[in-house]
Amino acid sequence: MLIEEIPVALLALVFLTAVLYSSVGHGGASGYIAAMALFGLSPAIMKPAALTMNVFVAGLVLLRLVRAGHFDWRLFLPFALASTPLAYLGGAWTITDISYRYVVGVALLIAALRFLVKIEYDGEVRSPALWVSVPVGGLLGFVSGLTGVGGGVYLSPLLLLLRWTTMRASAAIVAAFILVNSLAGLAGHAAAGATWPPGLTWYVGAAVAGAVIGSEFAVRRFSPMMLRKVLGVVLVIAGAKMLYTA
Repeated sequence: MLIEEIPVALLALVFLTAVLYSSVGHGGASGYIAAMALFGLSPAIMKPAALTMNVFVAGLVLLRLVRAGHFDWRLFLPFALASTPLAYLGGAWTITDISYRYVVGVALLIAALRFLVKIEYDGEVRSPALWVSVPVGGLLGFVSGLTGVGGGVYLSPLLLLLRWTTMRASAAIVAAFILVNSLAGLAGHAAAGATWPPGLTWYVGAAVAGAVIGSEFAVRRFSPMMLRKVLGVVLVIAGAKMLYTA
Protein backbone atom coordinates (compact mmCIF):
# COMPACT_ATOMS: atom_id res chain seq x y z
CA MET A 1 0.00 0.00 0.00
CA LEU A 2 1.32 3.44 -0.92
CA ILE A 3 1.41 6.31 1.57
CA GLU A 4 -1.11 8.14 -0.63
CA GLU A 5 -3.66 5.43 0.23
CA ILE A 6 -3.33 5.99 3.98
CA PRO A 7 -4.83 9.17 5.48
CA VAL A 8 -2.02 11.38 6.72
CA ALA A 9 -4.27 12.41 9.63
CA LEU A 10 -4.47 8.76 10.70
CA LEU A 11 -0.68 8.38 10.71
CA ALA A 12 -0.40 11.65 12.67
CA LEU A 13 -2.88 10.29 15.23
CA VAL A 14 -0.91 7.05 15.49
CA PHE A 15 2.26 9.08 16.07
CA LEU A 16 0.65 11.19 18.81
CA THR A 17 -0.86 8.10 20.41
CA ALA A 18 2.56 6.42 20.55
CA VAL A 19 4.08 9.50 22.20
CA LEU A 20 1.43 9.62 24.91
CA TYR A 21 1.14 5.90 25.61
CA SER A 22 4.87 5.19 25.63
CA SER A 23 5.35 8.06 28.09
CA VAL A 24 3.60 5.86 30.71
CA GLY A 25 5.09 2.56 29.52
CA HIS A 26 2.22 1.46 27.29
CA GLY A 27 2.31 0.10 23.75
CA GLY A 28 -0.68 2.17 22.65
CA ALA A 29 -2.97 -0.50 21.14
CA SER A 30 -6.20 0.91 22.52
CA GLY A 31 -5.25 4.31 21.09
CA TYR A 32 -4.32 2.86 17.70
CA ILE A 33 -7.60 0.95 17.56
CA ALA A 34 -9.46 4.12 18.51
CA ALA A 35 -7.73 6.03 15.71
CA MET A 36 -8.45 3.31 13.16
CA ALA A 37 -12.07 3.10 14.32
CA LEU A 38 -12.51 6.82 13.77
CA PHE A 39 -11.33 6.34 10.18
CA GLY A 40 -13.65 3.37 9.63
CA LEU A 41 -11.03 0.62 9.26
CA SER A 42 -12.24 -2.96 9.58
CA PRO A 43 -11.54 -5.25 12.58
CA ALA A 44 -9.44 -7.46 10.27
CA ILE A 45 -6.99 -4.55 10.00
CA MET A 46 -7.29 -3.20 13.54
CA LYS A 47 -6.28 -6.30 15.50
CA PRO A 48 -3.01 -7.32 13.77
CA ALA A 49 -1.96 -3.71 13.13
CA ALA A 50 -2.44 -2.74 16.78
CA LEU A 51 -0.59 -5.81 18.06
CA THR A 52 2.31 -5.22 15.66
CA MET A 53 2.66 -1.57 16.66
CA ASN A 54 2.50 -2.70 20.29
CA VAL A 55 5.51 -4.98 19.82
CA PHE A 56 7.75 -2.23 18.47
CA VAL A 57 6.62 0.51 20.85
CA ALA A 58 6.55 -1.59 24.03
CA GLY A 59 9.88 -3.16 23.11
CA LEU A 60 11.52 0.25 22.76
CA VAL A 61 10.03 1.53 26.01
CA LEU A 62 11.06 -1.61 27.90
CA LEU A 63 14.63 -1.36 26.63
CA ARG A 64 14.91 2.22 27.87
CA LEU A 65 13.41 1.43 31.28
CA VAL A 66 15.48 -1.73 31.83
CA ARG A 67 18.65 0.24 31.09
CA ALA A 68 17.50 2.83 33.61
CA GLY A 69 17.07 0.08 36.24
CA HIS A 70 13.29 0.20 36.68
CA PHE A 71 12.32 -3.39 35.90
CA ASP A 72 11.24 -5.95 38.55
CA TRP A 73 11.36 -9.53 37.22
CA ARG A 74 9.83 -11.02 40.37
CA LEU A 75 6.68 -8.95 40.01
CA PHE A 76 6.44 -9.40 36.25
CA LEU A 77 6.83 -13.19 35.88
CA PRO A 78 3.60 -14.31 37.66
CA PHE A 79 1.51 -12.03 35.44
CA ALA A 80 3.27 -13.27 32.30
CA LEU A 81 3.02 -16.93 33.31
CA ALA A 82 -0.66 -17.22 32.39
CA SER A 83 -1.02 -14.23 30.09
CA THR A 84 1.30 -15.45 27.32
CA PRO A 85 -0.47 -18.74 26.42
CA LEU A 86 -3.89 -17.15 26.76
CA ALA A 87 -2.86 -14.22 24.56
CA TYR A 88 -1.87 -16.81 21.94
CA LEU A 89 -5.29 -18.42 22.28
CA GLY A 90 -7.03 -15.06 21.99
CA GLY A 91 -4.97 -14.17 18.93
CA ALA A 92 -6.00 -17.39 17.21
CA TRP A 93 -9.67 -16.98 18.13
CA THR A 94 -11.70 -15.28 15.40
CA ILE A 95 -14.93 -13.55 16.38
CA THR A 96 -17.53 -11.83 14.22
CA ASP A 97 -17.16 -8.17 13.33
CA ILE A 98 -20.20 -7.29 15.45
CA SER A 99 -18.85 -9.12 18.50
CA TYR A 100 -15.46 -7.53 18.01
CA ARG A 101 -16.96 -4.06 17.90
CA TYR A 102 -18.92 -4.65 21.11
CA VAL A 103 -15.92 -6.06 22.98
CA VAL A 104 -13.50 -3.40 21.77
CA GLY A 105 -16.02 -0.60 22.26
CA VAL A 106 -16.32 -1.49 25.95
CA ALA A 107 -12.55 -1.97 26.18
CA LEU A 108 -11.89 1.51 24.79
CA LEU A 109 -14.32 3.12 27.22
CA ILE A 110 -12.61 1.40 30.14
CA ALA A 111 -9.18 2.30 28.77
CA ALA A 112 -10.22 5.97 28.61
CA LEU A 113 -10.33 6.06 32.41
CA ARG A 114 -6.57 5.45 32.49
CA PHE A 115 -6.04 8.83 30.81
CA LEU A 116 -8.92 10.82 32.29
CA VAL A 117 -8.25 9.85 35.92
CA LYS A 118 -4.82 10.43 37.43
CA ILE A 119 -3.57 7.47 39.46
CA GLU A 120 -0.21 7.63 41.19
CA TYR A 121 1.19 5.93 44.25
CA ASP A 122 4.83 6.01 45.34
CA GLY A 123 4.50 4.94 48.98
CA GLU A 124 4.91 1.52 50.57
CA VAL A 125 4.18 -1.36 48.17
CA ARG A 126 3.31 -5.02 48.67
CA SER A 127 3.58 -7.72 46.00
CA PRO A 128 0.38 -9.65 45.14
CA ALA A 129 -0.03 -13.34 45.97
CA LEU A 130 0.36 -15.82 43.11
CA TRP A 131 -3.31 -16.81 43.33
CA VAL A 132 -4.12 -13.19 42.43
CA SER A 133 -1.45 -12.24 39.89
CA VAL A 134 -1.65 -15.42 37.78
CA PRO A 135 -5.42 -15.30 37.00
CA VAL A 136 -5.29 -11.52 36.51
CA GLY A 137 -2.48 -11.97 34.01
CA GLY A 138 -4.36 -14.76 32.25
CA LEU A 139 -7.55 -12.74 31.84
CA LEU A 140 -5.72 -9.68 30.55
CA GLY A 141 -3.63 -11.82 28.22
CA PHE A 142 -6.68 -13.39 26.62
CA VAL A 143 -8.33 -9.99 26.11
CA SER A 144 -5.07 -8.73 24.62
CA GLY A 145 -4.87 -11.44 21.99
CA LEU A 146 -8.58 -11.40 21.21
CA THR A 147 -8.95 -7.67 20.65
CA GLY A 148 -5.46 -6.36 19.91
CA VAL A 149 -5.62 -4.17 23.04
CA GLY A 150 -2.36 -4.93 24.83
CA GLY A 151 -3.75 -5.34 28.35
CA GLY A 152 -1.31 -2.89 29.86
CA VAL A 153 -3.89 -0.13 30.03
CA TYR A 154 -5.79 -2.35 32.51
CA LEU A 155 -2.78 -3.76 34.37
CA SER A 156 -1.26 -0.35 35.04
CA PRO A 157 -4.10 1.05 37.21
CA LEU A 158 -4.34 -2.28 39.08
CA LEU A 159 -0.64 -2.15 39.93
CA LEU A 160 -1.07 1.35 41.35
CA LEU A 161 -4.52 1.17 42.93
CA LEU A 162 -3.68 -2.05 44.79
CA ARG A 163 -0.23 -0.69 45.70
CA TRP A 164 1.66 -3.54 44.05
CA THR A 165 4.41 -1.22 42.80
CA THR A 166 5.36 2.43 42.33
CA MET A 167 4.53 4.67 39.39
CA ARG A 168 7.98 4.44 37.79
CA ALA A 169 8.31 0.67 38.24
CA SER A 170 4.82 0.04 36.88
CA ALA A 171 5.80 1.51 33.49
CA ALA A 172 8.49 -1.17 33.02
CA ILE A 173 6.21 -4.02 34.17
CA VAL A 174 3.45 -2.86 31.85
CA ALA A 175 5.80 -2.50 28.87
CA ALA A 176 7.09 -6.05 29.33
CA PHE A 177 3.55 -7.37 29.80
CA ILE A 178 2.37 -5.71 26.60
CA LEU A 179 5.40 -6.97 24.67
CA VAL A 180 5.01 -10.66 25.53
CA ASN A 181 1.23 -10.62 25.09
CA SER A 182 1.40 -8.84 21.75
CA LEU A 183 4.00 -11.30 20.45
CA ALA A 184 1.87 -14.22 21.62
CA GLY A 185 -1.28 -12.68 20.12
CA LEU A 186 0.46 -12.19 16.77
CA ALA A 187 1.71 -15.79 16.87
CA GLY A 188 -1.83 -17.00 17.41
CA HIS A 189 -3.08 -14.71 14.65
CA ALA A 190 -0.50 -16.14 12.24
CA ALA A 191 -1.19 -19.73 13.29
CA ALA A 192 -4.87 -19.24 12.49
CA GLY A 193 -3.91 -18.35 8.91
CA ALA A 194 -5.15 -14.77 9.14
CA THR A 195 -3.93 -12.12 6.72
CA TRP A 196 -1.76 -9.09 7.48
CA PRO A 197 -3.10 -5.59 6.87
CA PRO A 198 -1.80 -3.52 3.93
CA GLY A 199 0.32 -0.50 4.75
CA LEU A 200 1.52 -2.02 8.03
CA THR A 201 5.02 -0.60 7.58
CA TRP A 202 3.68 2.96 7.54
CA TYR A 203 1.69 2.45 10.75
CA VAL A 204 4.69 0.89 12.51
CA GLY A 205 6.96 3.70 11.32
CA ALA A 206 4.63 6.37 12.72
CA ALA A 207 4.29 4.51 16.01
CA VAL A 208 8.04 3.97 16.46
CA ALA A 209 8.74 7.64 15.72
CA GLY A 210 6.31 8.61 18.46
CA ALA A 211 7.75 6.03 20.86
CA VAL A 212 11.24 7.50 20.51
CA ILE A 213 9.89 10.71 22.03
CA GLY A 214 7.52 9.09 24.52
CA SER A 215 10.11 6.67 25.88
CA GLU A 216 12.28 9.64 26.80
CA PHE A 217 9.35 11.01 28.81
CA ALA A 218 8.96 7.61 30.52
CA VAL A 219 12.60 7.49 31.59
CA ARG A 220 12.56 11.08 32.85
CA ARG A 221 9.10 10.74 34.39
CA PHE A 222 7.50 13.49 32.42
CA SER A 223 4.02 13.17 30.98
CA PRO A 224 1.97 15.76 29.01
CA MET A 225 -1.19 15.62 31.15
CA MET A 226 -3.37 17.84 28.97
CA LEU A 227 -2.68 15.77 25.87
CA ARG A 228 -3.36 12.58 27.82
CA LYS A 229 -6.80 13.89 28.74
CA VAL A 230 -7.43 14.72 25.08
CA LEU A 231 -6.53 11.14 24.23
CA GLY A 232 -8.96 9.95 26.91
CA VAL A 233 -11.75 11.88 25.18
CA VAL A 234 -10.73 10.35 21.83
CA LEU A 235 -10.99 6.87 23.37
CA VAL A 236 -14.49 7.67 24.63
CA ILE A 237 -15.59 8.88 21.20
CA ALA A 238 -14.06 5.89 19.42
CA GLY A 239 -15.52 3.44 21.94
CA ALA A 240 -18.97 4.95 21.54
CA LYS A 241 -18.58 4.82 17.75
CA MET A 242 -17.64 1.13 17.88
CA LEU A 243 -20.71 0.32 19.98
CA TYR A 244 -23.01 2.47 17.83
CA THR A 245 -21.90 0.85 14.57
CA ALA A 246 -21.94 -2.74 15.93
